[in-house]
Amino acid sequence: MYACTNADDARNKENIAIVEQYIAAVEAENPDAMANLLADNYKGFGPSLNDSTTKVDAVANWTSNCESLYESIDYSKFQMIAVVVGEDEAMPGEWVSSWAETVIKYKDGRGPVKVWVNAVYKIENGKIALSRTFYNEADVLEQLGYTFTNFSEL
Repeated sequence: MYACTNADDARNKENIAIVEQYIAAVEAENPDAMANLLADNYKGFGPSLNDSTTKVDAVANWTSNCESLYESIDYSKFQMIAVVVGEDEAMPGEWVSSWAETVIKYKDGRGPVKVWVNAVYKIENGKIALSRTFYNEADVLEQLGYTFTNFSEL
């Protein structure tokens, strides 16, 4: 168990509210609102090991995806937990972990697909400074009709 002070409890509630606003902006397909919640030095990682993005790239990607790819994105069954990690600990800072069942519909009529998404956000000065997102890309592709072949078995 991780013990929190009353001050940490208040910060945790504020940080969860920031992430809730960000998720609402994603659902509303509003890249400008997303940008307002990201720190200028934002760095995003995932879902693949070598995926990374900056604030400028993240906003450009979301703008493109909202205009041409996604009909809707709906977060349901989601839960959040926040913690303040002390300076003497590994990965110090203010963190929010969010996990959700997400339903995505595409503008070309594909889907919907359902995928569990886990994202961890580091909050600094009221903005999201870092995120690490995890989801099963292969599951999404299978739901979209793609098939996988194990060439080692051929």
